[in-house]
Amino acid sequence: MYRVRDRERQDMTSFDAGTPCWVDLTVADLEAGKRFYGELFGWTFEAGAEAFGHYTPALKDGKNVAALAPAQGGAPTAWNLYFSTPDVADLARRVAEAGGKVTGGPFPIADAGTVLQAVDPGGAAFGAWQPGTRAGFELQGAPGSFFWPEIYTRAKADVDPFYETVFGFNGQQISEGTEFDFKLWFAPGAQQPTAGRLQMGAFIPAEVPAHALVYFSVEDTDATVAKVRELGGSVSREPSDSPFGRSALVSDDQGARFAVMGPVKNAS
Repeated sequence: MYRVRDRERQDMTSFDAGTPCWVDLTVADLEAGKRFYGELFGWTFEAGAEAFGHYTPALKDGKNVAALAPAQGGAPTAWNLYFSTPDVADLARRVAEAGGKVTGGPFPIADAGTVLQAVDPGGAAFGAWQPGTRAGFELQGAPGSFFWPEIYTRAKADVDPFYETVFGFNGQQISEGTEFDFKLWFAPGAQQPTAGRLQMGAFIPAEVPAHALVYFSVEDTDATVAKVRELGGSVSREPSDSPFGRSALVSDDQGARFAVMGPVKNAS
């Protein structure tokens, strides 16, 4: 994972294959979601077009950072992660061959690009995006924007080779054992890590399913956590310092899990 000061990148216009390029939130109550994240991160929102299911872009300082999508067909409230790809049809083939499952697409979104939705062998959902006129984030790493992704799984023996085959990731095991089993993934040619994988153990309730955990950058982790509570959200892991920054694991007021990362407390 990058240190906070190394992650700030702005005005992104292209993404290397296998790198995270977008996140969106499937949400039961769109207006409530806009209120929560608008107050938490200072996001503003464009009107969602009816032709695209009222898919609602979220902006920070006028730049695209995420989107909110009304849940369809009983879909769970959750943050969704998308990896960039130059050939989404070929990626769909690789997903199936590596033991995953394509659950949607590939299908075009007007001229913006082509999307794929899939599930890895451990049950975590993720997406892929082949850009057209839109590559993805216009701002990331700055406070109020995407910071980092982790795949939470209970099936690392299947999940590690899946991502390393499908996206060509190189893996670096950081810690292994029942207390903390964590791996970093590097996209081909990348000098900095692309994503992480956490093997969920007994420290995570059994009812928590495999999922992609999205981190957002913040200026002050403790103040953000206090704001989450004020807005009706909940906290699964209180703020704590690490070599990468000060992080916390939270949920919004509709139950979507995400994490926040800011500078370490009292950093000199």
